[in-house]
Order: sequence, then structure tokens, then C-alpha cells
Amino acid sequence: MLVDKELLKETLAVALNRGGDFAEIFVESRQVAGIGLEGGKVERMQSGVEAGAGVRVLAGKATAYAYTNELDRNGLLRAARIASRALGNGGKDITLDLTTLRPPVVFEVRNPPETVPAEEKAEKVKEADRSARAVDAERIKQVMVGYGDVVQDVIVANSAGVHVEDRRVRTRFVVNAVAADGVIQTGAEAAAGVVGFELFDSHDPGEMGTVAAIRAKSLLKAQPAPSGRMPVVLSGAAGGTMVHEACGHGLEADLVQKGLSIYGGKQGQKVAASTITVEDDTTLAGKYGSYAFDDEGVPSRPVTLIRNGVLEDYLYDRLSAVKENGESNGHGRRESYQHKPIPRMGNTYIAAGRDDPEQIVREAGSGLLVQKMGGGQVNTTTGDFVFEVAEGYLIRDGEVGPMVRGATLTGNGPEVLRRVALVGNDLGFTIGTCGKEGQGVPVSDAQPTLLLGRSRADSPIVVGGTRQSSDDGPEVRAVKPGDPFKDQDFRLGRIRRL
Repeated sequence: MLVDKELLKETLAVALNRGGDFAEIFVESRQVAGIGLEGGKVERMQSGVEAGAGVRVLAGKATAYAYTNELDRNGLLRAARIASRALGNGGKDITLDLTTLRPPVVFEVRNPPETVPAEEKAEKVKEADRSARAVDAERIKQVMVGYGDVVQDVIVANSAGVHVEDRRVRTRFVVNAVAADGVIQTGAEAAAGVVGFELFDSHDPGEMGTVAAIRAKSLLKAQPAPSGRMPVVLSGAAGGTMVHEACGHGLEADLVQKGLSIYGGKQGQKVAASTITVEDDTTLAGKYGSYAFDDEGVPSRPVTLIRNGVLEDYLYDRLSAVKENGESNGHGRRESYQHKPIPRMGNTYIAAGRDDPEQIVREAGSGLLVQKMGGGQVNTTTGDFVFEVAEGYLIRDGEVGPMVRGATLTGNGPEVLRRVALVGNDLGFTIGTCGKEGQGVPVSDAQPTLLLGRSRADSPIVVGGTRQSSDDGPEVRAVKPGDPFKDQDFRLGRIRRL
């Protein structure tokens, strides 16, 4: 045990003895390991342990937060006194009792990564490198492979009597291949989850290296992407960048309460097509954004955000919930003990529909098929977004045509969700690190295959590319990724794909 219950209660009492309304302590010990390969050689092998605690005190609308890397009595009480003094000069005696909560879900880790020798981890990295280079020894100029695992032990206790203990294990593996032949292109493949070293039971490092290299090599001969408004098919394999950016950040309660979300004040209103249901479920087994308790000790549970097109709920942490006289729905997350919790997504996805993905492509007629998304960003105040397309293909006469490169997608989240024409019966997840207010947390997102627009005229998406479409209608123009967002601030929501 990192800190015993008696010391936790004493720390909370000190934190409240100047008149705060609520106190919380978050304790963590994080054991990390990482291996990086570049240029055919393992360039980095690291491991370490970091431990510390953060103490938060709430008084009215004010928040004080202090943290320490000393987990003994002196260190914890010092942090508690600092936090309490920031909010008032009153004094009161506090008597607390803590009840330990049982986790609502248990994530099985069959092969704990901390028990796996570093040499075995390094061999997975080398295997991916060999496979990637074997695709084309001449054109594959560089391969970068990264392995990482985290074992995080957490204790959360608060003045409401909550006490939880949790162990979180995450393992990730990322391959990037660079191909060159007159132009330079990059392909990537990644896998990660709340799993141990058994990640590689379902994700072969050699196959991942091959896929990344083939993607990079194929892009060398890909056509320049067309530009303009056109039907877009987002494959289920592309993952949920669209839902993450188009509505996920805008449904985080703190942004709603600050007037920074296009979805503010719209609960109970129609905000999407009737075929669209959006959920965030942090109980899903093995997904990268899953957890048993959030970082405030609230048990995880599925949350339906949009049901059949109607806005139903937001993502709350304790503070944002209190402002509405409600309760947190388990989405208070933080990067580490050095950060206070804020509302964040976990595993956000559009639920599968009824349409056949192949039929969706045929229905598109002519347009763009997005097979893999890159990163993206959103202005939550307006809902405007921009995404990179990592792998895309032209659709011609309802058939998948040649590969294209250099495409971006721009649009408005609420408008896109209202104008989804077809929803596939598949569902594909991707992973990423989501940044907000300087904090990065692991997330997963998903969607089924979606048809956005049945014609150029009714498509809610503008494709940015390097050449004009053959249909030189008034909508067709070159679009640079930044154009729709000139003079706007994008620090609110941003996702980096692993």
C-alpha cells in the first residue's frame, strides 16, 4: 500500500481545517518502460518509477491544488496545509471515515509487462523493423519503432468518505516507416490497450511493420488528392477521429459551462441524424481509454451522450457536476499527480448501424474513401474541425479507385452529424493521446462506416487537396488545412494519433 488509510484521513482533515467544502488526495506510483528503435538500432531503453500525491481543496467556486513527490507523513501534510491556506483562514476540526469501494469492472492482465525481460521487449521492436525494411530495401529509408508500458498504482480518497485502490496497466506499440522516391511519405501502424505483454498475442510486430511500410510505399505512387466538396465515406477501419473531434470535446462539461461548446444548452434537442447514437464507455475490456475508476475515485460506467440524434448527457467530473447540483459520471481524468482532474473522454464511439459497408461505398457514387485518419483538431466553440487523411482512395462510379495523398477534411461537427446519410453495421477502434489544458491522456475512439453526403451539393465535408476535382463546379477550390480556422484558437481539443 502506498499510503495507509489513517494517514489519508489525517491528510484530508488538515486540508479541510481552514474551512474548505471538499478535499481529495490522489496518490500514484507509476512504473514505466520504453524502447525506441531508429536507423536499425535500438537507440533508447529506459525504465523508471515516479511517485507522488496531489491534494485538492474546493471552497465554493475556488480550487486549490498542491502536489508533492514525498509520500511520507511530512510531505503529505505539507501539501495539505499549502492547499488549505490558499482558500481561507477559518478553522474547524474534522472527523472522517473512509469506505473502500469495489471496482465495477476488472481488467485481466495475463502477462504483466514488468515481469517481461527487456531483451524480449527489444526483440519485438527489432522484428517490426526487419519486416518493414523487407518490404522494399531501396525505398524504405527509415523505420522508427516504439514500445512502451506503464503500470500505475493509484489511491484516491476524499472527504465524502470515498477510498479506492486501483492498478492500471497499459502497453503500446507504434511503427512508423518512411519511404522516399522523389517524394517522401510516411506510413504508421499502432496498437495499444489496457493489457499487458499479451498485446502481441493479437498484434504481430512483423505484420505491423509490414503494414506501415506498405502504406508508406503505396503513398509514393498515390495521386494528389482532389479538392472541393464531395461525398466522403469514412471507413470503420478509419476509427473515431471524427466523433472525437466533431462532438467529443464539445460534450465535456467544463467547456459547456464556460460557454466554449457548440452543444451548450442543447440537452433534449436534436443535434444529429436519427441514426446516430454516441457513447463513451470506459468499461470496455482492453481498450486504451478504459479504467475501473476515474482519477477522482468515481466508478466507471457507460454514458450515452447522444441517443438517436438527441443530446442526452455531457461528460462530468465532480467539480462540473456540483455546479449543476448533479453527480459525476466518471470522467474526471488527469495526466498525473501533478495535475488536477478535468472532464475528459475515455472510449468514445458512434454506435454501429444497419447498413452494409460495401453498399455504402456504392451509394457514394463518386467521392473519397477514408481508410485511415491522421491527427485532428477542433474549435469547440464553433464545432469547426480539420483532420488529416493518412490513407484515402478515390471512389468512382461506386467502386474503390486509386489511392490519393495529401488530403484533409474540414467541416463543422454538428453539421456533419446531422447530415450522415448511412451508418454501417461495423465498428473500428483507433487509439491516441488526447491533449487538453496541457494534459495528455490515453483515449480510444470508434465509429462504423459512414456516408457523409450523397452528392457534391449536400456533402458537409470539404476535401483539401493539391489538385482540383474534374467537376469544376463553383464549390471546387484548393483548401489549405488552416484556412477555415484563421485567427481561431485550437488549444481546446487536439488528438495525436499513436
